[in-house]
Amino acid sequence: MKQSGVHVQPWPFEDEPTQAYIRRLMDEEGLRPYLWANGPGDVYSAHTHPYHKVIYVVQGSITFGLPELARKVTLHAGDRLDLSAGVVHDAVVGPEGVACLEGHH
Repeated sequence: MKQSGVHVQPWPFEDEPTQAYIRRLMDEEGLRPYLWANGPGDVYSAHTHPYHKVIYVVQGSITFGLPELARKVTLHAGDRLDLSAGVVHDAVVGPEGVACLEGHH
C-alpha cells in the first residue's frame, strides 16, 4: 500500500525475518537502525516527525492509525512501514507486544 507519504511492504521472503537479517537490509540502505519494543496494548497518541521514518517489525504486531487518510495498517514480523516527514500517525501495540527496528532518512 502506498498513499500520500505512507508505504507498507509485506515481508517478501520465504524465510522468517530475523533481527540480524532486517538490520542488514537497513544497513544496506544507509539506515542506522535501533531496536525498540513495547508491551501488549501500549498506545502512541497521534504525532508527526520531521524526518522520513522506516520501521520493520521484528516480532509481534502493531497497528498504525493514519487519521488524515482515515486508514489503519497492521504490521507483523518482517513487514516494513515507510512514513514521510510530517505524516500524522498513532499506534496501538498488538496482543503479543512488538519489537521493531527503526531508522531515519
